[in-house]
Amino acid sequence: MRLIDEREPDSVSVQQLSIERIAREAGVSKTTIYRWWPNKAAVIIDTFLENHILATPIREDLPAIDALREHVVSLAAVYDGHEGRLMAQLIAECQYDPATLEEFKKHFWYPRRREVSRLVARAIAEGALRSDYEPSEIADRLYSPIYFRLLFQEGSLGAEAMRAGFDLALVGMSADGQAGA
Repeated sequence: MRLIDEREPDSVSVQQLSIERIAREAGVSKTTIYRWWPNKAAVIIDTFLENHILATPIREDLPAIDALREHVVSLAAVYDGHEGRLMAQLIAECQYDPATLEEFKKHFWYPRRREVSRLVARAIAEGALRSDYEPSEIADRLYSPIYFRLLFQEGSLGAEAMRAGFDLALVGMSADGQAGA
């Protein structure tokens, strides 16, 4: 993470980072790196995930709708800084490298989406969200504004903006919401 942390003096972008530099920094051979990871994106994703999951918890000790709101706000807060710029670089890298896209989806996107979908299903079961949509569809709709703001740098990722956006989305997703009414 230090190698791609823009706050560090010798840092580089995700695109500029090489397996050679990772191996040199770790004091191992390239072969050792490739024994554990198929490419540099996989190294970055694994390293990123360690920090990211701790900073964006999905709590079980709250009503599901409150846990969902807290998760969305914490995710946006993380993306409002260095990790957001790193995430944007990873997503950009995925656009040009199918192997990176597969690693990203396999190790980051699918597991997180599965966890949030599980939380959405719990919110549906608790009667807080409408039941006529798949939990994964609702999860995608909750994540979309965050990634839009991150990638296009439009709008705030601040806590108040995210809470307001979440509440606005709930009007359409709530158990008593009426689409098109």
